[in-house]
Amino acid sequence: MENVAQQLKDLFVPIHEVAYMADEPNEELQALGYEGYWPLYFASRSAPLGRVPAEVVDALFYNFAPGEVAACIPSVWEVATPEAVLAARQRGCVAALRGILGDLADSPVIARAADLFMKAAVSAPVEGRMLFAGLRSLPVPDEPLARLWHAATLLREHRGDGHLAALVANGINGQESHVLMALFWDMKPRDFGRLDPLTDDQLEEVINGLQQRGLIGNDGWFTPAGRKLRTDIEDLTDALAAPAYTCLSPQEVDELTTNLTPLIKKIKAASPF
Repeated sequence: MENVAQQLKDLFVPIHEVAYMADEPNEELQALGYEGYWPLYFASRSAPLGRVPAEVVDALFYNFAPGEVAACIPSVWEVATPEAVLAARQRGCVAALRGILGDLADSPVIARAADLFMKAAVSAPVEGRMLFAGLRSLPVPDEPLARLWHAATLLREHRGDGHLAALVANGINGQESHVLMALFWDMKPRDFGRLDPLTDDQLEEVINGLQQRGLIGNDGWFTPAGRKLRTDIEDLTDALAAPAYTCLSPQEVDELTTNLTPLIKKIKAASPF
């Protein structure tokens, strides 16, 4: 089922990521009183956990630079409650999807895809997946488009929790994971936006550590061992995500792929990135 995990990832991730790529979710959260991108990001993504300390959010989000989370958590909860944030985020994401999809937002394809994604989400194992577990505790929306976004978010964070387990199992810390991802995308680490908070000296220290392990060569790019490790991490991520999809028949997987692919193309085309 690993190939199914990768196949379906390409469908649910763009649906979930309107939370970060579209204006409407930000506007809904700004209406609650949030200013700047990162406070509303940390508030909205950590809201399923409730009012937990910065150390917990930092551990679960894994790869933020030292101090980034603490700059926002717990102070974001002085602006609005987790419940208000969750409601605003969902409203904004549904509005964004509706704006992109137009009349297709109310099509039977949406309702059917929402049902199948929810079937997978509630079948996915919860053990060891803290952010996914927090999302599982939330009510499932009745409206099909909202249910589709909620299901896509569940599957995204289930996969994300598994990815962190794969990184930990391979001894890769948060900043190292960004460097490996940059190289995996054929980018120089300094050009990878999520490494911007690191000073040049801090980034050099991360790269030196990976070089000492034989994962990066003196030229700054992957060694064969480094590329293999990053590929192995992705394969393990797929394997850890796979149990969610054993409940879906091959016909249901094909149905999702056939029916959602044109809609996903529209969502991707609307992305600013």
